Amino acid sequence: MPLNHDVIGVESEPVEKSWTSKDTLLYAVGVGAGLDDPAEELAFTTENSAGMRQRVLPTFAVLAAQGGGGRELGDFDRAMLVHAEQGFELHRPLPPAGSVRITSKVTGIYDKGSGALVVSEALAVDPETSEPMITSRSSLFIRGEGGFGGSRGPAAEWKSHDWPPDHQVTYRTRPEQALIYRLSGDRNPLHSDPAFAARAGFPRPILHGLCTYGVTGRALLHTLADSDPARFAAMSGRFSAPVFPGESLTVSMWVDGDTAMFRAAKDDGTVVIDRGTVRLNQ
Repeated sequence: MPLNHDVIGVESEPVEKSWTSKDTLLYAVGVGAGLDDPAEELAFTTENSAGMRQRVLPTFAVLAAQGGGGRELGDFDRAMLVHAEQGFELHRPLPPAGSVRITSKVTGIYDKGSGALVVSEALAVDPETSEPMITSRSSLFIRGEGGFGGSRGPAAEWKSHDWPPDHQVTYRTRPEQALIYRLSGDRNPLHSDPAFAARAGFPRPILHGLCTYGVTGRALLHTLADSDPARFAAMSGRFSAPVFPGESLTVSMWVDGDTAMFRAAKDDGTVVIDRGTVRLNQ
């Protein structure tokens, strides 16, 4: 059954979503906060440490803005679906516990030949005031669903760099990182079930793309924004290769005023998040 192109541009019904302090703490641990030094990121991993208040990692915005209902894309093999791109804009820092009202829509389905790229956008607003809190944009690549003769989509603009980065940091992940991260809501067996991962063509379960994204976001936050979520305005990137739990990520950053370009790569040089952009508030 082909993908349902009638969903393009159809806004979902509003959905309310809430989170607790426990959810934001679990998310922080799920993306590796405190791994090398448990005392290093206590503002994000504890709610009762002396002299500090709990804060929320900016990349939690992606999870907070998920959940807008919509029409079905069609019948396809879920093992052929991978997260291709993710971006978000924070209109204000997120509280440790809170709620949003979410609407979402598919903005395009593009023909990439070997598969289809499904692009979506979600807006999360304050349920009481309707003020924007998060704008989230994501793309899913579905292998085997291309070749329908549609547009390939707009070309993304990103300035490549052939000079050394201004900053470069390396963060580890845990061998059981995916088992922790999945508790934040993404129970896709691709990240836990060896048999399901094998059917998708992987030798073992892979790390969630959004976990890789969150680890990278921590590197950007601590290196470029002095660990202050209020300075973190927006982040986007393209997932270019899988990461296996236990592998390390090196994030390279090229700074240009209040923006920076970045890439995340594994120890062997394989780029796993490409065409990255982060924007900071002064």
